[in-house]
Amino acid sequence: MRTQVAIIGAGPAGLLLGHILHRAGIGFEILEQRSSEHVLGRIRAGVLEQGSVDILRELGLDEDLDAHGLTHHGIYLQFEGERHHIDFPDLVDRTVTVYGQQALVRHLLRQHESLGSDIRFEAQDVTPHAIDTSSPYVTARYDGEEVRIDCDVVVGTDGYHGVCRPAIPGVRALERSYPYAWLGILADVTPSTDDLIYALHPDGFAMHSMRSLEVSRLYLQVDPDESIDDWSDARIWEALQTRLGTDGWTLHEGTITEKSITPMRSFVASTLQHGRLFLAGDAGHIVPPTGAKGLNSAIADVTLLGRGLAALYRGDESPLSDYSRAALARQWKVQQFSQWMTEMLHVHREVADEASRAFRYRSQVGQLQYTTGSRNAQAALAEQYAGLPF
Repeated sequence: MRTQVAIIGAGPAGLLLGHILHRAGIGFEILEQRSSEHVLGRIRAGVLEQGSVDILRELGLDEDLDAHGLTHHGIYLQFEGERHHIDFPDLVDRTVTVYGQQALVRHLLRQHESLGSDIRFEAQDVTPHAIDTSSPYVTARYDGEEVRIDCDVVVGTDGYHGVCRPAIPGVRALERSYPYAWLGILADVTPSTDDLIYALHPDGFAMHSMRSLEVSRLYLQVDPDESIDDWSDARIWEALQTRLGTDGWTLHEGTITEKSITPMRSFVASTLQHGRLFLAGDAGHIVPPTGAKGLNSAIADVTLLGRGLAALYRGDESPLSDYSRAALARQWKVQQFSQWMTEMLHVHREVADEASRAFRYRSQVGQLQYTTGSRNAQAALAEQYAGLPF
C-alpha cells in the first residue's frame, strides 16, 4: 500500500500528528507495536501549556478538554513550611490546564475512529527502510501477514525504546540520570488545592496535583532503587502529610488506586531528522517531570513537523529541512527549565558530606526565597511553565 506519511507510534504525538495531517489534506497511516489497551493504560503527564491548549482548539479537538480539563492560574512553591502562589495570568497573561494524557489519547483515538483513520495496533517487527532516498517505506507484520507501506516521509513517534531513532546513522543520545525518583499515586479523593503545589522539605520533594475534581495525583521523592512494595498506603500518606503540611491546611486522604516509582532522567537526541525520517516526542527527547514539559514538548514537535509537511506538499521544503534545528532549539530551553526546577526542589541525598548537603539545601531555600520574592523571577518561571512559543 502507499500513503504520504507513515507514522510509527500511536501515543499522543503520533495521534495528534495524524489529526494535523488530516486537517492539511495529507494522507497517513499509523503503526503501533503495543495494543490499544496498553496505549490507553499509560498514566503520564497531566498539565497542558497554553500553547498546547490553543493547538487542540485550532484543530477542533477541545470538546473533551472543555468538559474535563481544569484551568489553573499558577502554581504554589512551598518551603520552610510556607506556601507562595505564582500567579500566571497576572505575570504573563497565560494559564495552564490540567488534563491527563490518558484522557487526551482516548479523545484523539475516538476522533480518529470518526475519521476512519487507519491505525494498526499490535503491529510487529515495524522497520523503516530507505530513509536516505526519496522513496522510503516501512515494513511490519500485521494480523499474521507481511505489510509494506510506501510513503514520502516516515515519522517516528515510537518513544525512547522505539525503532526509529536507532535507524538514524550516527545519532547520539545526550543523557543525564538524576539521583532520585518519583513515587506517584492516584487517589480517589477530592484535591486539597486549587493549583499544583511543589514542595521542598528536608525529607524530600513532594507535589500535589490532580486529574479531576474527584481524583488527586500526588508524588514523593524517593531513591531510584527503592521498591514500591516497601511503601504501604499508610506510609505514603504519612510522608505526604509531613512534606506538604502547613498551618491551617488539610491534605485529604482517600483510596489509592495506582502507585508506582519512576526514575528521573533527561535525554535529547543529537538530531531529529535524517533523510526522510523525522523524530518527535519521546523518540527524540525526555525531560524530568518537574516542569510538566514531556507531553507539551511532543505537541510542540508535531506542530512544527505538521507545518513543515504542509509546506512540503505546497512545494516548499525549507520548513521541513529546518525542523530538527527549530525543535531542538526549543527543546534545550525546555531541558534547562526542567533541570532548574528539578534541582531546586529535590533534596540532594547523593551529596555524601553532611555539611555539603546542608549547604546545598540552604542554597535551594535561597533560590526559592529569591524566586518567590522577585516579580521578575516569578515572571520568568511563569513564562516558561505556561509555555514557550511553538
